[in-house]
Amino acid sequence: MKISVVVPIYNEKDNVEILYKKIKDVMDKNGYDYEIIFIDDGSSDGTFEIMKKLADSDKRFKLIKFRRNFGQTPAMAAGFDYADGDIIVSMDGDLQNDPEDIPKLLEKIDEGYDVVSGWRKNRQDEKKRVVFSKVANWLIGKITKVTIHDYGCSLKAYRSDVAKNLHMYGELHRFIPVLANIYGASITEIPVQHHPRQFGESKYNLSRTFRVIVDLVLMYFMQKFMTRPIHFFGIIGFILFVLGFAIDGYLAFEKLFFGMSVGNRPLLLMGILLILSGINIGGIGIISEFLTRIYFESQDKKIYNIKQAINFDDKT
Repeated sequence: MKISVVVPIYNEKDNVEILYKKIKDVMDKNGYDYEIIFIDDGSSDGTFEIMKKLADSDKRFKLIKFRRNFGQTPAMAAGFDYADGDIIVSMDGDLQNDPEDIPKLLEKIDEGYDVVSGWRKNRQDEKKRVVFSKVANWLIGKITKVTIHDYGCSLKAYRSDVAKNLHMYGELHRFIPVLANIYGASITEIPVQHHPRQFGESKYNLSRTFRVIVDLVLMYFMQKFMTRPIHFFGIIGFILFVLGFAIDGYLAFEKLFFGMSVGNRPLLLMGILLILSGINIGGIGIISEFLTRIYFESQDKKIYNIKQAINFDDKT
C-alpha cells in the first residue's frame, strides 16, 4: 500500500528540512511506498523557499503553496484531497510529533481500524496549555461520546476513503475523530511520543479554547440532529413556548382578575423578544452552517486557494 504523509506548515523555516529528513528516513527504513506532502499555509519567513529546494531534489516530496494563510483545517483538507496514498498520515510541522511513531500507527490500521489517533501521553507543552487541553478533551468526549484521550494530537493515520470524505470546514481539524464517527469509521488511539518545541513559535493562543466550545456545539448538532433537525429546534421551540406562555399567562391573569393594564408592561416585551431572539439566533447559526456546506459542495468549491502545486503529475 502507498502511504501519504501530510504536514501543514506555517512559518517553520527552522523545522521543515529536519522534519522532511526524519520522515524520509523512517519511510525508507521500513520500505514503504510513500509520498510526503507539505502544505505551505501562507508562510512569510522563507519556509517555502526551503521546501521548494527539497521538492526540486526529491520527486516524492510534494509541495502545495497557498496564496495566503487559510488555517490548519484547510491545509489538512488540501493535503487529503491531493494525497494518492491508500493510507494517509497527518502530523504537525513543529517537530513535536515524532515520525518514528508512523509505523505503529500503520500497524494499528492493519488490525482493521479506519482511523488511528495519537495520544500525547507525556505531553511536552506549558502547563496551562496541557490543563486546558485535558478539560477540552474530557468535555468533547462527554458530549460526543467519542472517548479518546487526545483530540488535539495531529499525528493520526486514516484510510484514504475516510480522510477524503470528512468534509472539514472552519477549524474542525481537532474534531476529526467525531467527523469520522459520524461517517461510520472505526477509531482507536495509541500512545505516541511528544517532544518540546525547539525552533520557532507556537501558534497556540487562548482564543482557540472558545472556538473549540463553539465548534463543539456544531459537532453535537451534527451527531444528534443532522438528519432530524426538527427534534433540535422542537426542543428549543417548546422551552421558549412554555416560557412565553407562562409570561403571557401571568399577564392575562393580572388583566382578568385585577384589571391591570398590560399593554405597556416591559414584561410583555421581554417575553416576545425572548421568543423571537432565541429562535432567530439559534436558527441563523445552524442554517448558516448548512448554507456554507451547500455553497462549497454543490459547486465543488474548496475552502483554500492554491497558488502552486509542485511534483503533482496529475493535478494542477
